[in-house]
Amino acid sequence: MMQTLLQSDLRFGVVYSDAVSGSAARIGCVGEIVKHERLVDDRFFLICKGQERFRVTDLVRTKPYLVAKVTWLEDRPSGEENLDELANEVEVLMKEESQDLRKNQFPTPFSFFVGSTFEGAPMEQQALLELEDTAAIKPKTTSF
Repeated sequence: MMQTLLQSDLRFGVVYSDAVSGSAARIGCVGEIVKHERLVDDRFFLICKGQERFRVTDLVRTKPYLVAKVTWLEDRPSGEENLDELANEVEVLMKEESQDLRKNQFPTPFSFFVGSTFEGAPMEQQALLELEDTAAIKPKTTSF
């Protein structure tokens, strides 16, 4: 797979797969390799950045790695009047963990950053990835 990626645009799909049941999620996101280093044993050290989301519509191939047809997902406009207010509220709740969290990000990219901080909680990350409305889950007044 790495050889194919290195000869193409360095983008690949990422989907959650349950290790126990073997089932895979239907929603995933594109990962883009922004930096790579080949190690002496033919493994790679990768730095990747998450990109747009997709829905798997059909499996094309399963060996040597999965290849699928996908449709691209876009965030629908929210019914919320002020997403910045919600994003600011989330930032305040998370600020105990880190400084300058939003870094002037718009609310939708910031919501994906928030999901990325749920390390070790793949089901929660998957649930957030599948949301199509940035305001769908509002922060609670308790701390994280």
